Amino acid sequence: MKKIKYILLTLTALSFGSCKDYLNINEDPSNPQVAEGYALLPAIVAQMVRGEQFDGRFAGQYAQVWSSSGGGNTWDLHSYAPGSDSGGEKWRTHYWSIGENVDLIVADAVAKQKWDYVGAAKAIRAWSWQSTTDWHGEMILKQAWEPNRYVFEYDSQEDVYAEVVRLSNEALDNLNKTGDGVGSLSRGDKVYNGSLDKWKKFVYANLARNANHLSNKSTYAPDKVIEYCDKALSSNADNFNAPHRGLSTTDANFFGPLRDNMQSYRQTDFSISLMDGRVFNGVIDPRLSLMFTASTDGIYRGVTPGSVDANASPIDNPKRVPILWGVTPAVLAGKSPVDVTKGKFIYKDDAPFPIFTFAEMQFIKAEAAFKKGDKALALDAYKKGIAAHCDFVGVSTTAKNDFLASKAVKQTGTDLTISDIMCQKFIAMYAHGNIETFVDIRRYKYDPTVYVGFTLPKPLATENNGKPVQRVRPRYNSEYVWNRASLDKIGGNNPDYHTYDLWYIK
Repeated sequence: MKKIKYILLTLTALSFGSCKDYLNINEDPSNPQVAEGYALLPAIVAQMVRGEQFDGRFAGQYAQVWSSSGGGNTWDLHSYAPGSDSGGEKWRTHYWSIGENVDLIVADAVAKQKWDYVGAAKAIRAWSWQSTTDWHGEMILKQAWEPNRYVFEYDSQEDVYAEVVRLSNEALDNLNKTGDGVGSLSRGDKVYNGSLDKWKKFVYANLARNANHLSNKSTYAPDKVIEYCDKALSSNADNFNAPHRGLSTTDANFFGPLRDNMQSYRQTDFSISLMDGRVFNGVIDPRLSLMFTASTDGIYRGVTPGSVDANASPIDNPKRVPILWGVTPAVLAGKSPVDVTKGKFIYKDDAPFPIFTFAEMQFIKAEAAFKKGDKALALDAYKKGIAAHCDFVGVSTTAKNDFLASKAVKQTGTDLTISDIMCQKFIAMYAHGNIETFVDIRRYKYDPTVYVGFTLPKPLATENNGKPVQRVRPRYNSEYVWNRASLDKIGGNNPDYHTYDLWYIK
């Protein structure tokens, strides 16, 4: 026993003595030990989409893009789910899923003069600040990602908006640089294939949103908004479309039937009314049949958010509202949706998901030109936006041209109204741009003269005290579990915090 013990002690000593040398050679040459941009960027783009789609479900309910199949749903009634992370995915995406991965890309790229990666990474972070603050309001800016800190103070939305501009300008500076490593962005860029010109357009698209959101403020500068739009996406070929393979639940579109996330959602009556002739002079929009699904009797129906609507369930009655995948009740009955359809429109399993589109930029430009008083420019951009979305949806050239010449579309700048612009933008942003649509509806304070036919749920949730929703609470499992004292300083623990106006709306 003494000999065995001596041998074991000797081997232990030898192993500790050689540990440092062993660890020094314990590297797999087939796998990088330092995260590089080409490895991180595809995953970051996937997370951009994940955050938009997860939380877009709830933004879509607030904006009446779609509604729950059941009556009295908390989101339909402009409330929230306390003690839940629902509505907090973009918060998680910004601080964690994208988070410091941006810094890893930047650090590696700066060392290797891959300025294209630096520019793309900063462009994405600027977009993430913008879209997340538009959803949540105040955010943790100055102390974000600070090590060894467990309590984080919130910064004003005004500061976050300024940070978007600062980061965007840095992104543009880097995208304009040359270096030994520039040109390798195509390896990791699955959207633009390394096109620096298109990444610059992405940055300007984000700046256009940032500047146009200030439309209620005295500092609003429509000429600057128009300038950004002109430097942003110039056709549908510039759309930032994140791809999906759609072969399994691991690579399929979140909105597709394979993922089975949308079975309880229904198209709303408000959405249908914008396209079935009720709002626009009796003209049936050619996009209606491509974006929505009729009941088996051929009639397009939509639910009324918050109500126990007789149209809510598609299974039992063939005249009721189909679910969003685009399958009819007769097909759905007794079968799995995955077996019978691959979806339609934005709900296809392999449908790419747009973050920015050319149509959106044209409607932003139309709004800015209208507010400036340049009705001719506003009309031109408005019609280009409609045409671009018709192409995006797959309307034939003949049907598109007929629609553009119809009574549904204003033919002179004198006749054009802000309602025309914003309602057509609602259609063009349908499903993929729900958070931005919710921004617009809040900017116009839920005005039914702008969004014709839009009515708030009656009654609103009890905790709203008669007020519509204006923001979404930060993520529960980070802020309400660990950071409640900081939330107290901005009223975040009050039951009606979700009804507080955001800075850019005031």
